[in-house]
Amino acid sequence: MKEFELKYGTNPNQKPARIYMADGSELPIQIMNGRPGYINFLDAFNSYQLVRDLKAALGLPAAASFKHVSPAGAALGLPLDETLRRMYHIGADVELSPLACAYARARGADRMSSFGDWIALSDVCDLATAKLIQHEVSDGIIAPGYDADALEVLKSKKKGNYNIVAIDPDYVPAHIETRTVFGVTFEQGRQDLTINADTMLTNLVTRNKTLTEDQKRDLVMSLIVLKYTQSNSVCYVQGGQTIGVGAGQQSRIHCTRLAGQKADNWQLRHMPKVLDLPFRDDVSKPNRDNAIDVYIGDTPEDVIGDDVWAETFTTQPEPLTAEEKRAWLDKVTGVSLGSDAFFPFGDNIERARRSGVTAIVQPGGSIRDSQVIETCDKYGIAMAFCGIRLFHH
Repeated sequence: MKEFELKYGTNPNQKPARIYMADGSELPIQIMNGRPGYINFLDAFNSYQLVRDLKAALGLPAAASFKHVSPAGAALGLPLDETLRRMYHIGADVELSPLACAYARARGADRMSSFGDWIALSDVCDLATAKLIQHEVSDGIIAPGYDADALEVLKSKKKGNYNIVAIDPDYVPAHIETRTVFGVTFEQGRQDLTINADTMLTNLVTRNKTLTEDQKRDLVMSLIVLKYTQSNSVCYVQGGQTIGVGAGQQSRIHCTRLAGQKADNWQLRHMPKVLDLPFRDDVSKPNRDNAIDVYIGDTPEDVIGDDVWAETFTTQPEPLTAEEKRAWLDKVTGVSLGSDAFFPFGDNIERARRSGVTAIVQPGGSIRDSQVIETCDKYGIAMAFCGIRLFHH
């Protein structure tokens, strides 16, 4: 297939639309099912690069959940404990492969944002992963291949119209890439920077110069995620998965706050009070996720009426107080944070610390680097300057 005609471009009025190879060669993909659109393919190609890079750098299967050309979540294929299974609505008896664990974690990072996501897998999709995806609201998937039984499960989604794309894992794009904006063609070298601990984490500029292996893994992961996230962007990572991504904000502190609030919500979902919310059996997973976000983010009675709560829970849940939330979050530690460009002020560090951040990687290069380093030193946070900016536009 040398080109594929799209129904329309970014919006329905943007016609005609297609994808093709400028040199006339075959596209490096095969459409196994459905009819992906313009934004679907933007999500597909960016998300696949992300999971491919994660696996190359960290040696584990990887998955990403993309929405509107930025990751809602990304993760490695590490096992899920009982609490994570409950948070992600996965029964204790459900068998999970490493790849399925990766997707469960990626989807579980920010389940509200992942509603209707595009999925990317680093490895051939197996049946265990397909069965997880089967029960999630999703627009499509890209992977280097599909086991026959997994493909049949995925084809059953969306009344047979689920978008399934296979990509050639050996495909290597040209180094020079182009795009047209307002009739003007831009050309640049492709962002093919290799990210690993040896290249990014050697210049520790704080008094604390110790990074554990888990911190190194999570910091490398944060940078790879940022490489495919719309700038300005900040990424919180813990346990081999993103827990908060702030993307596309004009101010870096707003990114840090947005991502930090998502990370805090993920931490609060561990609380027994949240895990044991008395949901009615007929409440769907998306509605449960929305209710949980309201429950942990606001005072429920101020946000949603009693009649709606009655349709969600068997009994009225006891409110989660601000004091309870703060006490829980004050115990959080071991979170890693990456930024796609330098932190201009120490306020970013102050906000990150409130979400349990103990290790940071950022390019450095601000005229206030000394203030940022001083703020890290105040809290014993280890910070590396990677010296590389990772803007993505």
